[in-house]
Amino acid sequence: MTKIDKLDLDKVLKLITNFIKYEIKKTGYKKVVLGLSGGLDSSTVAYLSVKALGNKNVIGFIMPYKTSSPDSKKHALVIAKKLKIKVFEVPITEMVDAYLSKFKNNISQVRQGNIMARQRMIVLYDKSEEFKGLVIGTGNKTEFLLGYTTLWGDSASALVPLGDLYKTQVRILARYIGVPEEIILKKPSADLWKGQTDEEDLGFTYADVDKLLYYMVDERYPVLQLQKLGYKKSFIDKVFKIIQRTQFKRKLPIIAKISARTIDHDFRYPRDWGL
Repeated sequence: MTKIDKLDLDKVLKLITNFIKYEIKKTGYKKVVLGLSGGLDSSTVAYLSVKALGNKNVIGFIMPYKTSSPDSKKHALVIAKKLKIKVFEVPITEMVDAYLSKFKNNISQVRQGNIMARQRMIVLYDKSEEFKGLVIGTGNKTEFLLGYTTLWGDSASALVPLGDLYKTQVRILARYIGVPEEIILKKPSADLWKGQTDEEDLGFTYADVDKLLYYMVDERYPVLQLQKLGYKKSFIDKVFKIIQRTQFKRKLPIIAKISARTIDHDFRYPRDWGL
Protein backbone atom coordinates (compact mmCIF):
# COMPACT_ATOMS: atom_id res chain seq x y z
CA MET A 1 0.00 0.00 0.00
CA THR A 2 1.13 3.57 -0.69
CA LYS A 3 0.66 6.52 1.64
CA ILE A 4 -2.42 7.46 -0.35
CA ASP A 5 -4.12 4.40 1.15
CA LYS A 6 -3.02 5.12 4.72
CA LEU A 7 -5.51 7.63 6.03
CA ASP A 8 -6.01 8.40 9.70
CA LEU A 9 -9.75 8.12 9.24
CA ASP A 10 -10.70 9.40 12.70
CA LYS A 11 -8.61 12.51 12.16
CA VAL A 12 -9.87 13.07 8.60
CA LEU A 13 -13.49 12.68 9.70
CA LYS A 14 -13.05 15.13 12.56
CA LEU A 15 -11.22 17.63 10.37
CA ILE A 16 -13.83 17.62 7.61
CA THR A 17 -16.88 17.74 9.88
CA ASN A 18 -15.36 20.64 11.82
CA PHE A 19 -14.51 22.34 8.53
CA ILE A 20 -18.13 22.11 7.37
CA LYS A 21 -19.51 23.21 10.72
CA TYR A 22 -17.27 26.25 11.17
CA GLU A 23 -17.19 27.43 7.56
CA ILE A 24 -21.00 27.39 7.43
CA LYS A 25 -21.70 28.95 10.81
CA LYS A 26 -19.12 31.73 10.71
CA THR A 27 -20.79 33.16 7.60
CA GLY A 28 -24.12 33.32 9.45
CA TYR A 29 -25.72 30.28 7.82
CA LYS A 30 -26.97 27.05 9.36
CA LYS A 31 -27.85 24.93 6.34
CA VAL A 32 -26.32 23.47 3.20
CA VAL A 33 -27.92 22.45 -0.08
CA LEU A 34 -26.34 19.87 -2.35
CA GLY A 35 -26.97 17.96 -5.52
CA LEU A 36 -27.65 14.30 -4.75
CA SER A 37 -26.58 12.28 -7.76
CA GLY A 38 -26.59 8.91 -6.04
CA GLY A 39 -22.84 8.66 -6.62
CA LEU A 40 -19.93 8.18 -4.25
CA ASP A 41 -18.91 11.81 -3.80
CA SER A 42 -22.32 13.39 -3.24
CA SER A 43 -23.34 10.54 -0.92
CA THR A 44 -20.18 10.99 1.14
CA VAL A 45 -20.68 14.75 1.37
CA ALA A 46 -24.29 14.21 2.47
CA TYR A 47 -23.14 11.89 5.27
CA LEU A 48 -20.43 14.32 6.38
CA SER A 49 -22.81 17.29 6.26
CA VAL A 50 -25.36 15.53 8.45
CA LYS A 51 -22.65 14.62 10.92
CA ALA A 52 -21.51 18.25 11.02
CA LEU A 53 -24.84 20.10 10.94
CA GLY A 54 -27.62 17.60 11.73
CA ASN A 55 -30.11 16.18 9.25
CA LYS A 56 -32.53 19.12 9.53
CA ASN A 57 -29.87 21.42 8.09
CA VAL A 58 -29.01 19.37 5.01
CA ILE A 59 -31.24 19.58 1.92
CA GLY A 60 -30.68 17.42 -1.12
CA PHE A 61 -31.77 17.95 -4.72
CA ILE A 62 -32.12 15.27 -7.37
CA MET A 63 -31.82 16.92 -10.79
CA PRO A 64 -32.27 14.29 -13.52
CA TYR A 65 -32.05 14.79 -17.24
CA LYS A 66 -34.08 12.52 -19.55
CA THR A 67 -31.03 10.35 -20.24
CA SER A 68 -30.05 10.00 -16.57
CA SER A 69 -29.68 6.49 -15.23
CA PRO A 70 -32.64 5.35 -13.08
CA ASP A 71 -30.06 4.08 -10.57
CA SER A 72 -28.95 7.66 -9.92
CA LYS A 73 -32.33 8.65 -8.52
CA LYS A 74 -32.75 5.30 -6.74
CA HIS A 75 -29.43 5.61 -4.93
CA ALA A 76 -30.01 9.29 -4.12
CA LEU A 77 -33.30 8.36 -2.45
CA VAL A 78 -31.56 5.58 -0.53
CA ILE A 79 -29.12 8.14 0.89
CA ALA A 80 -31.87 10.63 1.72
CA LYS A 81 -33.86 7.94 3.53
CA LYS A 82 -30.88 6.67 5.50
CA LEU A 83 -29.89 10.16 6.59
CA LYS A 84 -33.48 11.37 7.05
CA ILE A 85 -32.86 14.55 5.12
CA LYS A 86 -35.28 16.54 3.00
CA VAL A 87 -34.91 15.82 -0.68
CA PHE A 88 -36.57 17.44 -3.68
CA GLU A 89 -36.61 16.43 -7.32
CA VAL A 90 -36.10 19.18 -9.90
CA PRO A 91 -35.89 17.69 -13.43
CA ILE A 92 -33.71 19.74 -15.77
CA THR A 93 -34.83 18.22 -19.09
CA GLU A 94 -37.15 21.05 -20.19
CA MET A 95 -34.66 23.72 -19.14
CA VAL A 96 -31.75 22.13 -21.00
CA ASP A 97 -33.76 21.15 -24.06
CA ALA A 98 -35.09 24.69 -24.42
CA TYR A 99 -31.52 25.79 -25.07
CA LEU A 100 -30.46 22.75 -27.10
CA SER A 101 -33.47 23.14 -29.42
CA LYS A 102 -31.96 26.36 -30.75
CA PHE A 103 -29.07 24.45 -32.29
CA LYS A 104 -30.83 21.50 -33.98
CA ASN A 105 -28.74 18.82 -32.27
CA ASN A 106 -25.46 20.27 -33.53
CA ILE A 107 -23.97 20.41 -30.04
CA SER A 108 -21.38 17.82 -28.99
CA GLN A 109 -21.88 15.53 -26.01
CA VAL A 110 -19.24 17.46 -24.07
CA ARG A 111 -21.04 20.75 -24.63
CA GLN A 112 -24.35 19.17 -23.69
CA GLY A 113 -22.77 17.79 -20.52
CA ASN A 114 -21.44 21.23 -19.60
CA ILE A 115 -24.89 22.76 -20.16
CA MET A 116 -26.47 20.16 -17.86
CA ALA A 117 -23.86 20.72 -15.16
CA ARG A 118 -24.38 24.47 -15.26
CA GLN A 119 -28.16 24.12 -15.26
CA ARG A 120 -27.95 21.97 -12.14
CA MET A 121 -25.88 24.68 -10.47
CA ILE A 122 -28.47 27.30 -11.45
CA VAL A 123 -31.03 25.20 -9.60
CA LEU A 124 -28.81 24.76 -6.54
CA TYR A 125 -27.97 28.45 -6.23
CA ASP A 126 -31.63 29.37 -6.57
CA LYS A 127 -32.50 26.85 -3.86
CA SER A 128 -29.62 28.18 -1.79
CA GLU A 129 -31.45 31.51 -1.61
CA GLU A 130 -34.83 29.87 -1.05
CA PHE A 131 -33.67 27.72 1.87
CA LYS A 132 -30.97 30.10 3.14
CA GLY A 133 -28.29 27.46 2.91
CA LEU A 134 -24.87 27.51 1.26
CA VAL A 135 -24.13 25.29 -1.72
CA ILE A 136 -21.72 22.57 -0.64
CA GLY A 137 -19.52 21.09 -3.35
CA THR A 138 -18.96 17.40 -3.98
CA GLY A 139 -15.76 17.45 -6.05
CA ASN A 140 -12.58 15.60 -5.08
CA LYS A 141 -8.87 16.25 -5.55
CA THR A 142 -8.53 13.95 -8.55
CA GLU A 143 -11.29 15.75 -10.47
CA PHE A 144 -9.86 19.18 -9.68
CA LEU A 145 -6.30 18.26 -10.66
CA LEU A 146 -7.46 16.70 -13.93
CA GLY A 147 -9.88 19.51 -14.68
CA TYR A 148 -12.65 16.93 -14.80
CA THR A 149 -15.19 19.53 -13.74
CA THR A 150 -17.39 22.06 -15.49
CA LEU A 151 -16.35 25.62 -14.75
CA TRP A 152 -19.29 27.39 -13.07
CA GLY A 153 -21.08 24.03 -13.12
CA ASP A 154 -20.24 21.24 -10.68
CA SER A 155 -17.07 23.14 -9.67
CA ALA A 156 -19.16 26.02 -8.28
CA SER A 157 -19.86 25.97 -4.54
CA ALA A 158 -19.22 27.79 -1.27
CA LEU A 159 -17.00 25.07 0.21
CA VAL A 160 -15.57 21.74 -0.91
CA PRO A 161 -15.03 19.23 1.94
CA LEU A 162 -13.56 16.48 -0.29
CA GLY A 163 -11.32 18.76 -2.33
CA ASP A 164 -8.10 17.51 -0.73
CA LEU A 165 -8.94 13.80 -0.96
CA TYR A 166 -8.25 11.71 -4.04
CA LYS A 167 -11.12 9.63 -5.44
CA THR A 168 -9.68 6.42 -3.98
CA GLN A 169 -9.41 8.13 -0.58
CA VAL A 170 -13.03 9.26 -0.78
CA ARG A 171 -13.97 5.62 -1.35
CA ILE A 172 -12.04 4.59 1.78
CA LEU A 173 -13.69 7.34 3.85
CA ALA A 174 -17.14 6.50 2.47
CA ARG A 175 -16.81 2.90 3.56
CA TYR A 176 -15.66 4.04 7.01
CA ILE A 177 -18.68 6.29 7.59
CA GLY A 178 -21.23 3.79 6.32
CA VAL A 179 -22.11 4.80 2.77
CA PRO A 180 -23.91 1.79 1.21
CA GLU A 181 -21.59 -0.63 -0.56
CA GLU A 182 -23.65 -0.62 -3.77
CA ILE A 183 -22.88 3.08 -4.13
CA ILE A 184 -19.19 2.70 -3.26
CA LEU A 185 -18.71 -0.05 -5.87
CA LYS A 186 -20.68 1.50 -8.78
CA LYS A 187 -18.74 2.89 -11.73
CA PRO A 188 -18.11 6.62 -11.26
CA SER A 189 -20.20 8.68 -13.66
CA ALA A 190 -21.25 12.30 -14.05
CA ASP A 191 -24.39 10.85 -15.66
CA LEU A 192 -24.20 13.37 -18.49
CA TRP A 193 -25.37 10.96 -21.19
CA LYS A 194 -26.50 7.36 -21.40
CA GLY A 195 -23.73 4.91 -20.49
CA GLN A 196 -21.20 7.65 -19.72
CA THR A 197 -18.45 6.82 -17.18
CA ASP A 198 -15.64 8.98 -15.81
CA GLU A 199 -12.88 6.47 -16.43
CA GLU A 200 -13.89 5.90 -20.05
CA ASP A 201 -13.81 9.66 -20.63
CA LEU A 202 -10.43 10.03 -18.96
CA GLY A 203 -8.83 7.00 -20.58
CA PHE A 204 -7.48 5.54 -17.35
CA THR A 205 -8.76 4.34 -13.97
CA TYR A 206 -8.93 6.41 -10.81
CA ALA A 207 -6.87 3.75 -9.02
CA ASP A 208 -4.00 4.18 -11.49
CA VAL A 209 -4.05 7.94 -11.82
CA ASP A 210 -4.54 8.64 -8.09
CA LYS A 211 -1.27 6.94 -7.16
CA LEU A 212 0.56 8.77 -9.92
CA LEU A 213 -0.99 12.10 -8.87
CA TYR A 214 -0.01 11.46 -5.26
CA TYR A 215 3.66 10.98 -6.14
CA MET A 216 3.61 13.75 -8.76
CA VAL A 217 1.77 16.40 -6.72
CA ASP A 218 2.02 15.56 -3.01
CA GLU A 219 5.52 14.06 -3.06
CA ARG A 220 6.81 16.18 -5.99
CA TYR A 221 8.61 13.29 -7.65
CA PRO A 222 10.40 14.22 -10.90
CA VAL A 223 9.77 12.26 -14.08
CA LEU A 224 12.75 9.90 -13.67
CA GLN A 225 11.69 8.99 -10.16
CA LEU A 226 8.13 8.35 -11.35
CA GLN A 227 9.49 6.08 -14.06
CA LYS A 228 11.46 4.11 -11.48
CA LEU A 229 8.12 3.41 -9.76
CA GLY A 230 6.98 1.74 -12.98
CA TYR A 231 4.98 4.51 -14.65
CA LYS A 232 5.36 4.86 -18.41
CA LYS A 233 6.69 8.18 -19.65
CA SER A 234 3.69 8.50 -21.98
CA PHE A 235 1.25 8.20 -19.04
CA ILE A 236 3.24 10.67 -16.93
CA ASP A 237 3.33 13.19 -19.77
CA LYS A 238 -0.35 12.77 -20.52
CA VAL A 239 -1.40 13.40 -16.91
CA PHE A 240 1.00 16.33 -16.49
CA LYS A 241 -0.29 18.00 -19.65
CA ILE A 242 -3.88 17.61 -18.43
CA ILE A 243 -2.97 19.26 -15.11
CA GLN A 244 -1.13 22.06 -16.89
CA ARG A 245 -3.87 22.66 -19.45
CA THR A 246 -6.66 22.85 -16.85
CA GLN A 247 -4.91 25.13 -14.33
CA PHE A 248 -7.28 27.98 -15.26
CA LYS A 249 -10.15 25.99 -13.71
CA ARG A 250 -8.43 26.07 -10.32
CA LYS A 251 -7.90 29.84 -10.20
CA LEU A 252 -10.13 32.88 -9.80
CA PRO A 253 -10.63 34.95 -12.96
CA ILE A 254 -7.52 37.06 -13.63
CA ILE A 255 -8.00 40.79 -13.12
CA ALA A 256 -5.94 43.29 -15.14
CA LYS A 257 -3.96 45.35 -12.62
CA ILE A 258 -4.54 49.10 -12.95
CA SER A 259 -4.95 50.58 -9.46
CA ALA A 260 -2.69 50.48 -6.39
CA ARG A 261 -4.84 47.82 -4.74
CA THR A 262 -6.28 45.29 -7.15
CA ILE A 263 -8.62 42.53 -5.98
CA ASP A 264 -6.74 39.26 -5.56
CA HIS A 265 -3.38 40.94 -6.31
CA ASP A 266 -2.92 43.39 -3.42
CA PHE A 267 -6.39 43.37 -1.82
CA ARG A 268 -6.23 39.83 -0.45
CA TYR A 269 -8.14 38.99 2.71
CA PRO A 270 -9.70 35.76 4.00
CA ARG A 271 -13.25 35.20 2.81
CA ASP A 272 -14.62 35.87 6.31
CA TRP A 273 -12.55 39.03 6.89
CA GLY A 274 -14.32 41.37 9.26
CA LEU A 275 -17.27 39.09 10.04
